[in-house]
Amino acid sequence: MSMMRLLNNLPLFLILLGSHLSLHMIHAQTQDSCSSNLNIAGSQLLFDTTNLNCFPVWSSEGFILRYSQASPNLWNFVLSTPTTNSYIGMGFSPSGNMVGSSAVVGWIDSGAAVMKRYFLGGQTPSQVLVDAGNLQIFGNTSSLILDSSSSRLYLAFQLVTDGEPSRRLVFSVGDSSNPPPRSASGFRLTQHRTMAAIRLNYASGQASKIKAPYSNLKRTHGILNMFGWGILLPIGVIVARYFKHLDPLWFYVHTGIQSLGFILGLSGVIAGFVLDNKLEVNVRNHKGLGITILTLGCLQVLALLARPSIDAKTRIYWNWYHYSVGRIAIFFAIVNIFYGIHVADAGSSWNASYGLILGIFVVTTLVLEFMRLKKN
Repeated sequence: MSMMRLLNNLPLFLILLGSHLSLHMIHAQTQDSCSSNLNIAGSQLLFDTTNLNCFPVWSSEGFILRYSQASPNLWNFVLSTPTTNSYIGMGFSPSGNMVGSSAVVGWIDSGAAVMKRYFLGGQTPSQVLVDAGNLQIFGNTSSLILDSSSSRLYLAFQLVTDGEPSRRLVFSVGDSSNPPPRSASGFRLTQHRTMAAIRLNYASGQASKIKAPYSNLKRTHGILNMFGWGILLPIGVIVARYFKHLDPLWFYVHTGIQSLGFILGLSGVIAGFVLDNKLEVNVRNHKGLGITILTLGCLQVLALLARPSIDAKTRIYWNWYHYSVGRIAIFFAIVNIFYGIHVADAGSSWNASYGLILGIFVVTTLVLEFMRLKKN
């Protein structure tokens, strides 16, 4: 009976855990911001940083850009990012795409700071050329600083330009599962884990996000998965737990909701595979979780087809299996939805919207559970 009680209360636990994860991802803050002065403990930048403009160019990754015009043809840039186990990069793009950009990239290798220029000539590592591109770095003023007090990296350089630098800026983070570029490999740059692109007005300090390729397909992928796995499936569980007194209506409603959720979720996964082939970005963890959720959903469909009669001796074991697989699928779905929002850099509004939906689920579940216990 204790096992059955644990399984019955698992949806509430999963929703609460998902809410906790979402709040953790939403409220995780870095120790640098545009409201604070640039103060790098134990380090000294090699040019004047007293009058830098500041803009949070990539909030989900904690990227903060400070810049100023030092003279008609000289610009100061300081990119502040959280410390990573791979590289961080900033590129100046003619079109807003990674390909065709010239970039400054930095990383920490065995405790030593390394900073290189690259030309992003294509999507394969062999097309990304080191010490190439059209960026002209002024003198010996460039540096990559690791601030141990804040655990942040500061990529600083002065750029010589003929007029204003490109307003289309791209930013990237390397994949921590791959080693940083090494001299033995010619400092070959591996594929980035994620990237962002903005259009920055240097005079006003206003910036806008550049629309990414296949953005509509990305949005469709996210909406289908959110509604299918992350909204309809929990609603179906709530119906099955708290409305069994409406027999047999509850069963048909539960089956209908879960079937629709599976169909939408399957469509979302298919859209994800299409995106994976087109964009050639590293979303291994997100993809792996999605495949796991789809597998668990297929197991639930098979379980429905093999459902024993209500008076069969094996029915109790089928119930345990059905409850456990369903709740595990919902748990992974909640985690993957927030992780997908993070990977896509979709913004806080997506996190807040889905977090609000989970909050409604929590309140509804608590009220229904109280009413259920009161009746018993």
